[in-house]
Amino acid sequence: MKKLLAVAVSVALAGALAACGDGAASGGADPEEKSIRIAYQAFPSGDLIVKNQGLLEKALPDYKITWTKFDSGASINTAFVAGSLDIAAIGSSPVARGLSAPLNIPYQVAFVLDVAGDNEALVARNDSGVTDVASLRGKKVATPFASTAHYSLLAALNAAGVKESELTIVDLEPQDILAAWTRGDIDAAYSWLPSLDQLKKTGKVLITSRELAAGGKPTLDLGVVSTAFATAHPEAVDAWRKVEAQALTVIATDPDAAGKAVGAELNLSADDAKAQLSQGVFLKPADLSSPEWLGTEGAPGKLADNLVSAAEFLKSQQKIDAVPTLADVQKAIYVKGLPGVLG
Repeated sequence: MKKLLAVAVSVALAGALAACGDGAASGGADPEEKSIRIAYQAFPSGDLIVKNQGLLEKALPDYKITWTKFDSGASINTAFVAGSLDIAAIGSSPVARGLSAPLNIPYQVAFVLDVAGDNEALVARNDSGVTDVASLRGKKVATPFASTAHYSLLAALNAAGVKESELTIVDLEPQDILAAWTRGDIDAAYSWLPSLDQLKKTGKVLITSRELAAGGKPTLDLGVVSTAFATAHPEAVDAWRKVEAQALTVIATDPDAAGKAVGAELNLSADDAKAQLSQGVFLKPADLSSPEWLGTEGAPGKLADNLVSAAEFLKSQQKIDAVPTLADVQKAIYVKGLPGVLG
């Protein structure tokens, strides 16, 4: 498994670096230039508000900030391995992989963007004959590999007593899932918004990530920062955390403004984006430093336990080589300045 993963990482590097573009991959030609290379994903979140409103650019006018879109956490992990990212929005399952062998990526979790709710789900085509998770045996199901959706799919199959070998799981990004769905190439898919809404129009929801969370398999979208960047630029990390917290407040207090900003980034109407945001679970800034989530300096929160649990599940599914210790994962939770920095 380690050898296969290592080969996959090396093969994927060229594509990830090309996706980053010159600015994102190089880190700037001038070693004195202060820059931040950020990976974002096209799902409804406060991160898109930060990007759309230029909040970080306003907070850090002396920094050159480059935003690069990625389609999944797996490609983001590959870019971190290449040393071409500083900050990223990424799911908890890819983070659990990243902190585990063989990747052992030196990054830290510094923010909780959202807790997956009805915004991620397993949907079966209306004409597939699939009525529940158990009836996926012998069917073809698509999901982006190494994503929170992939983790949730495996968790759903495990809960239903379905072995992975009893169906065909194909690795497709959300937009490719839509194309395969339209062609009738797949019977079901586990994906996320905004493409999830398109699947629902001609499909049946079998289970959502909100239901899996209630059953003990929660997934989250996290903000991670490379350890090297956090060490060199702690003031920039503080500024980033503050504007992400500001975006959470906008979602909670001004859903119309949040919908407008997110809709502009996802090419959706403000009303559609607002509806999609309502399907996620967004924490209040004050909750981030609670024992349930990040915690504080000297007292890491239960998020570390969540990531270890995810790693244990991935190990049981033979997706990683080894599970990191709780102590090591706690060290990978960036709690410097909490809770004060978000005040």
